[in-house]
Amino acid sequence: MHFSLDLQHIEQTCSFKLSWGRELRLTAKLPYSAALTTRYQTWQEAYLKFYTSGFRARVEQGGAGVLPAVDWRTRLVQAEAALLSEFHFWLSSAELLPIRSEIAKAAAGGTPESDAAGVDILLTCDSTLLERLPWETWELGTEFGTTKPIRFARSPSNLRAEAMPRKRRGRLRILAILGDETGLDFKADREAVQSLSSIADITFVGWQWGQEQPDLKGKICRAIADEQGWDILFFAGHSNETTLTGGELVIAPNESLFVQEIARHLTIAKDKGLQFAIFNSCNGLSLAHALIALGLSQVAIMREPIHNRVAQEFLIGFVKRLAEYTDVHTALLAACRSLKLDKHLTYPSAYLIPSLFRHADAALFKPEPFGWRQVVKQLLPQTRTETIALAALTVLSLLPPVQDLLMEMRLWSQAVYRQTTHQLTKLDQPPVLLVSIDKDSLQGEGIDARKISPIDRAYLAKLLDKAQTLHPKVIGIDYVLSNPTRGDDQVLKQAVQQAVAQNTWLVFGSQEQNGQELDRVTATIASPNQVLNGYVTATPNYVELLPTGRLCQTACPFAYLLALA
Repeated sequence: MHFSLDLQHIEQTCSFKLSWGRELRLTAKLPYSAALTTRYQTWQEAYLKFYTSGFRARVEQGGAGVLPAVDWRTRLVQAEAALLSEFHFWLSSAELLPIRSEIAKAAAGGTPESDAAGVDILLTCDSTLLERLPWETWELGTEFGTTKPIRFARSPSNLRAEAMPRKRRGRLRILAILGDETGLDFKADREAVQSLSSIADITFVGWQWGQEQPDLKGKICRAIADEQGWDILFFAGHSNETTLTGGELVIAPNESLFVQEIARHLTIAKDKGLQFAIFNSCNGLSLAHALIALGLSQVAIMREPIHNRVAQEFLIGFVKRLAEYTDVHTALLAACRSLKLDKHLTYPSAYLIPSLFRHADAALFKPEPFGWRQVVKQLLPQTRTETIALAALTVLSLLPPVQDLLMEMRLWSQAVYRQTTHQLTKLDQPPVLLVSIDKDSLQGEGIDARKISPIDRAYLAKLLDKAQTLHPKVIGIDYVLSNPTRGDDQVLKQAVQQAVAQNTWLVFGSQEQNGQELDRVTATIASPNQVLNGYVTATPNYVELLPTGRLCQTACPFAYLLALA
């Protein structure tokens, strides 16, 4: 389950609007705490002073090698505690109690199996002042003793594109862009991304020391818009916020790309399957806003400047969870938790910096296993209803009538497919010659076409003699000759005997009903041991397959005997 929490800052008042489900919402207004701004500024100063250099932003000249005159680590720890204390005190105001209790009620409801990930809150802030605050640290459930986690993601206030990513099929593909490495070291970044090679195909592109790359911008743009598409876009390097161009990516010394410049290529990548982007660089708020506005599902960024070593530690923890096929939100929170619990002495306050921006309508991206096991797993039933349906179909398929029906459908579909795709064998000389008795041929022999029952036996004898000149192996006469006639039967009998003498198989048409042969060629034309009789009363467009190794029990179809002969 997820909520949308919209915040508006108007003068000295903050407006909260919680919405969920179908047109369900709660609103509250809360005076903004001026002390919160002071606490944030104090924390930010201590944060920047403690890490001093090595940020993934533009390198500033001067001040290098000057030792700090104060213990900035102590000040940073104290400033963080003061900021979070003021922030949580402000959020615990009575005005927000209905909103807090509604979210906590959702986190306490349901079953352990449902909503296992907990409750997601998509936070939208209309001011940069509010957006820079560490909303991810708001421990909503502590007050009510909820057991399920409540986690925060962010969403831009202005969305101009719908998130309708086309999921790629096949193995995961990652494009890693390595930007300007001045003052940084991307070895750990490269190794961390490369650790995903067991589940993904990875392509690196970007600037390298000692290599002239005059068309670096074009190379990066072409890589982003690659025809095969990408699932994940990764960037490491210097970056900065910009007001109108969607953020700056420094791709080489004194060379930058703005999101606005690569918007068309990013849109192509999104249309081909790109769903998640991670910018392991500084000041990424405008980057996230621009990419979500283009329609990407999720973007992970750093809200503040991030130290090079901290960025690497975060990435290592993030890709570790991603390799376990967890979603990107879970992976990001796990990486932040590791920074907070395991690296807090070395990198204080670092866990406050990463944030995940999401499109409200998009499901969380997570890698999916790829291989024959996964293909089989997708074919297996996923729910109880599907299992019952599959079991019922399996039982039904064991019944002979159902087997016959399924066989007929399969043969029909195969025949249509072969006909449509022109897979029929083309021979120089057709194996079967069809001779049709039409009105013109009858009139040419002086036979009244309206009186062809019984047909003139002498006429059939002439056709049989003519066919013999082609030296066929089999001749079929699709006409029921079960009633003798005067005189003419002898002429046809002579033609039959002559054909038999030349080792030609003759198949005559007969009538069959309910498995019992009724009429066959009269003995005045051919004896039973000279010719074959196949019934011509089969259902139109119907072919019955005989079991392997068995002949017809009583009588065989006319066409079947032709093929058999």
